Amino acid sequence: MKKGVSFLVAVALMALASFLASAFDLSPLQDICVGINDPKNAGLNTLGISIVCIDHAPYGVNPPHIHPRAAEIFTVLEGTLLVGFVTSNPEHLCISEVLNKGDVFAFPFGLMHFQYNIGHTNAVAIAALSSQYPCVITIANTTFGSSPPINRDILAKAFQLDKKVVQYLQARFQSETRGNEGAINL
Repeated sequence: MKKGVSFLVAVALMALASFLASAFDLSPLQDICVGINDPKNAGLNTLGISIVCIDHAPYGVNPPHIHPRAAEIFTVLEGTLLVGFVTSNPEHLCISEVLNKGDVFAFPFGLMHFQYNIGHTNAVAIAALSSQYPCVITIANTTFGSSPPINRDILAKAFQLDKKVVQYLQARFQSETRGNEGAINL
């Protein structure tokens, strides 16, 4: 009889515990559902991916940036690009590679990365991102072009720069940023 009661108590506790259990989405921001109102691309709705074609002029750069909600697979269709990313604290290791037509490179989730056309001709690449809304944060624009601006003392100390250099950079990036209010935020 004692074994039967112990078994029932154990079953009751497990039932209670399973009732209290909850699921967790590792990336809840990816649950944003953005519908595409285009019959040709309707199949992309809610797949959780984005695809971008990037045209690089000779010596053009896609400056250091991050996608806080996505990893990226980058494929070169034409040209030669130097691509890379920087690992997080404390190593800050820059992992880069020269890519030619047909080469593929992966940028990990949320790490700062860049692309630079080192060729004399145009370069074209396709990037596939693991989110419908990966967002893009361009490091220099965010740091020096914020509104209101980040305190110059903070930036001067963080980047070990003279305050006049910080002032110059803020003025330059703030005027640049103000002209992009209509830009699409990937």
